[in-house]
Amino acid sequence: MNERTKQFVVSAFQNYYATADIKLPPDFTSREWGFIEFTSGQDTFMKRHRAFGSEGELHDYLRGIGPAHAYYSVAYYEYPGAPKMKEKNWLKADLIFDIDSDHLPGGINSYADMLEKGKRETLKLLEFLMDDFGFREDQVHAVFSGGRGYHFHISEESVLSLGSAERREIVDYVSSKGLNLERIFTKKDISGDAGAESAKISVFPSEDDGGWGGRINRHLISYLTSISKNENAVDILTGFDGIGKVKAKKIIDVFQDESRVAALKKGKMDALGGIKKELLETIVNQGVEQMAACVDEPVTADIKRLIRLPGSLHGKSGMKVTALSIDELETFEPLNDAVVFSDKSEKIKVIKPFAVQMKGKDLMVEEGVQEVPEYAAIYLMCRGVAEYGR
Repeated sequence: MNERTKQFVVSAFQNYYATADIKLPPDFTSREWGFIEFTSGQDTFMKRHRAFGSEGELHDYLRGIGPAHAYYSVAYYEYPGAPKMKEKNWLKADLIFDIDSDHLPGGINSYADMLEKGKRETLKLLEFLMDDFGFREDQVHAVFSGGRGYHFHISEESVLSLGSAERREIVDYVSSKGLNLERIFTKKDISGDAGAESAKISVFPSEDDGGWGGRINRHLISYLTSISKNENAVDILTGFDGIGKVKAKKIIDVFQDESRVAALKKGKMDALGGIKKELLETIVNQGVEQMAACVDEPVTADIKRLIRLPGSLHGKSGMKVTALSIDELETFEPLNDAVVFSDKSEKIKVIKPFAVQMKGKDLMVEEGVQEVPEYAAIYLMCRGVAEYGR
């Protein structure tokens, strides 16, 4: 951005910070802080290794500088302002998860579509954190990044001392990395007079089991019960490798029988009536991809990471980094709820055509001088597709 644009945007950010409600992290005086300022050139760099002794000191800095980006460390340090990392003396770190919407599989139709996909992925991760790891809603703090995705912050004592390796294990778990279906579909010894080989029955976890076992049971039964009621069930099932029409009809018969479905919910695979587990594994593999959460592993594993400050502004969108309760997360609309600037008209010079949906409006701009609402003007300037004024 040129100098005039920079001055306009910095002034707008400073005005925002004059009255902003900034959500400080626990024990913020033990955190390292970093900031990226707006520049009128191409070069940007982070000013880090800062520490603040009071809330007022931090607020004064934000109001005075109007930074493009404001970050704090997930780590707690004895000497957070030390100029070298080895001098800070690491103590512990929050557990952080990052869902970056533009890294998710599948196509993206628009910015709004990308953000919606990111929110669905975030809600999927939340199920793992609550159902599998046992965190309560009030222990998991959601944050919209102001740009492309969402974060979860967990500051419970039970996770603060975890190292990078343990945090990677958590990411591996929620993303299904290393999941072995041979340990899901297995055999169990039974007592009797038969030989050793025949004295085993095939089993898999019940719907009430914890972890991936119960998750797979619930998904498989829900999915196949739903398909069995579809008039095109045979065509759907024959879309899987190794399933022909005869096998498809057998699967449909099983999942239309309530008593056999009830037995399967308890993990009794003999209720399948001769349907081989390999066929179910084919379906389960696809289900695992759908159930797994797509998490940015380097962010979670990095115990010295800098993360965006809730309540600050994102310098590439002008939108608010928004702290959310779990109840608020599902209904949150970032392109409306995270927009903080006004509807007053501002004149901009558009450098290249651009389209975005904000505050319920489809905004399409072409090259040249035009007037748009302030929130759109700042968004376009932050994105680098417009300059301020004529």
